[in-house]
Amino acid sequence: MSSTFTVGLHIDGAGSHPAAAADALEAGHDILSARWATQIVDRAETAGFSYATFAGSHLPPAGPGAPATTGRIDAVQQAAFSGPLTSRIGLIPQVPVTYLEPFHTATQLASVDYASRGRAGWLVSAENSVEAAAQFGRTVLDDATTPTGESELQHELRDVVAVGRRLWDTWEDDAVIRDLPTGRYLDRDKVHDADFAGASFSVRGASIVPRPPQGQLPVLVPAARAAIGTEHAVSADAVLLPASRDLAEQARRLRQQAATASAAPQIIADLQVVLDSRGESATDRLARLDGAAVWGDPDGARFVGTADELIERIEQLAHVVDGVRLIPAELGADLDELRYAVLPALIARGVVSAPTVGTTLREIFGLPAAHNAFAVERDGDLAGDDIRITDSAALAGRN
Repeated sequence: MSSTFTVGLHIDGAGSHPAAAADALEAGHDILSARWATQIVDRAETAGFSYATFAGSHLPPAGPGAPATTGRIDAVQQAAFSGPLTSRIGLIPQVPVTYLEPFHTATQLASVDYASRGRAGWLVSAENSVEAAAQFGRTVLDDATTPTGESELQHELRDVVAVGRRLWDTWEDDAVIRDLPTGRYLDRDKVHDADFAGASFSVRGASIVPRPPQGQLPVLVPAARAAIGTEHAVSADAVLLPASRDLAEQARRLRQQAATASAAPQIIADLQVVLDSRGESATDRLARLDGAAVWGDPDGARFVGTADELIERIEQLAHVVDGVRLIPAELGADLDELRYAVLPALIARGVVSAPTVGTTLREIFGLPAAHNAFAVERDGDLAGDDIRITDSAALAGRN
């Protein structure tokens, strides 16, 4: 069992089941309000969750059962709003990398880290559809493998994460000097140009936000997109795997692949959750929700049962992976059971430790302090990983 085993909560409106929003709206909840968002995050923090991820997409919820009037609060805005209102829980917005300007993504995430005093992360999404591309007047990226062994979409994902990390380092930790006698606010020698050229964009200058409190925000990537152990690997601190029937084998294979990498990412299992709640069995509640809209096929990555049974399941997972992210069908009913029964028991049994005030998200994940790549390069100790530099890089922007 990992000494830093984490338990996260995924927040997606009223819940991840496609019929959850309709149920919540019928009950009178305004799931697009600041009050709803604040209540959910506050309950998650009070329960002792290690972190919360916020669902992010260029498109509103869709599919059978999704209310036509329901949208989705922007994930970065929700995390930034939650930052000053919380003090312990990690805040990780899901941000698609395919169409947004990489420079803006990096600076917005750095701002969330400031708002939360070092508790922000980045859940990378490779959302890639005709509908999403149309929002930006762009075309869908090709996901077919090229002769290089990497698809256009995969290459874009790797580039965006790499330039985000580089931009966070463009300000050294002590770049802001506020020297009144000389009238200097910055030590210009400690603010660097990114000088990055990707396949579809380039970034020339430094970030407009000083280096975030954590230096490098923890980056979470779906395992299917991480390409661990290959030359096309994404710079990830943790990878997400469905808690499917063959989870142990998948985790073993990932660790084997990571053995050749400079740093092995943590493995987090995603588990959909439906619990007995408010006098209604989990099986009956799922059947009722599925009557309005079916929640897809989880291939064994779904738990349906009692709080006590879920506690046992998570204890078993703790011997296989480094953490679990719970994806509730309904945040109202399921989160109540999680915060009153499941998390207290896991904390009491020593499976997970609740974050404390002043702890950064890197510390929650057990990650070491992040070195600044530019400072290290200047000192000649080592070269930064996963960084490409070009003399001909243009100003920030997609081609």
